[in-house]
Amino acid sequence: AFLGPPEVNISSCANCINITVKLPTSHFRKNEKLLSLIDIYEELDYEVTLKTRDGQHKRPRERTTREIFNMVIEDLFPNRNYCVSVMVSASLNKHSISSPWKCITADSRAQQDYHIATITGAVCFSLAIVVILSCMYAGGFILQKKSLPRTLV
Repeated sequence: AFLGPPEVNISSCANCINITVKLPTSHFRKNEKLLSLIDIYEELDYEVTLKTRDGQHKRPRERTTREIFNMVIEDLFPNRNYCVSVMVSASLNKHSISSPWKCITADSRAQQDYHIATITGAVCFSLAIVVILSCMYAGGFILQKKSLPRTLV
């Protein structure tokens, strides 16, 4: 019997990819209850393959004892396209089918946050200047319409 393919969802984070994996369902039943692969094998190995414009890179094989788990691949270049495929295998069953490729562009949130902070600062500074000029105008310090009384001249 072949294992897989697992269900894979990916989302982008700042210079990284967040991967959520749901193990494939099994067809084995015990007392009318559908058994999960964790019920059958206790732990499973999984291997993530990351595809970039430079080629495919297999990540080190890891183990899980959970039906749904996630991992983060960090230190990626922002604004680049990355594709991910996950393969699940068991110590007693090496026959497995990889998940279909899922692709996403890594975010550059750090740069976006910097731009937002810069724009917010500029808007606040502009508002402060407008308030100061309004107060000066209301106080008669700038753009005076009336001439000064003779005693002050």
